[in-house]
Amino acid sequence: MTGSFIWYELMTPDPDIAAKFYGAVVGWKIATQAAPMPDGKDYRMIARSDGGSAGGVLGLSPDMLKHGARPCWLGYLHVADVDAAVKAIEGDGGKTLMPRMDLPVGKIAMVADPMGTPFYVMAPIPPPDKPEAKSDVFDTKAVQRVRWNELASPDLARAKTFYARHFGFQFNDVMPMGPMGDYCFIDHDGVRLGAIMQKPAESPIAAWLFYFGVGSVTAARQAIEAGGGRVLHGPQQVPGGDWIVVAADPAGATFGIVGPKGE
Repeated sequence: MTGSFIWYELMTPDPDIAAKFYGAVVGWKIATQAAPMPDGKDYRMIARSDGGSAGGVLGLSPDMLKHGARPCWLGYLHVADVDAAVKAIEGDGGKTLMPRMDLPVGKIAMVADPMGTPFYVMAPIPPPDKPEAKSDVFDTKAVQRVRWNELASPDLARAKTFYARHFGFQFNDVMPMGPMGDYCFIDHDGVRLGAIMQKPAESPIAAWLFYFGVGSVTAARQAIEAGGGRVLHGPQQVPGGDWIVVAADPAGATFGIVGPKGE
């Protein structure tokens, strides 16, 4: 479905450290060897315990870091036509950060919204033996998948207009957060994907934050701290009864975890 999140990618300078860290925190298995890539980049797949994929890991080379790449998580939004999507995004004040690349799994490009928030657009190509295959990396309830997509934008009103125009996001409900402003829930194709809010002044960058489902937030928090990560916020209980923690991995990429408090 166009406008859906269909892939997630960790950009990090040391995929081996990331593999150990996220294996302990979320339960993923990240490949120890890079997948073949046409440009020779170090790209590894993230496997879930049920045999599915949770996304990929792109190793940041010294040259990439030199040219401004930084450790972070990025989401891929499904589009019907990458060239058309990029042209429309540029026409709406966005920018192209990486021009279209044609891969066996589809066409991709990295862009930024008008406020500078980076993400990918992708026109996927299903596997030849599974022409009806659909992405399942996002799930509102499952462990080891992204359960919530949250954007803190420097311009909340413009962000809502931009993502509604280009990806069909709807904003049907709002949760007031007092001095922090409104938490605007994202609905798409009958699913609540996440929310957009105004970026706090003290937050250094505008970015999407992805929350990974875990079986125990308490155990995952302990693994974050034991593995060299930093807890930035929480644990905090959220509407519905789940608990969240926002953290940074050993390289500084921020992410969230969500699930029952656990032991």
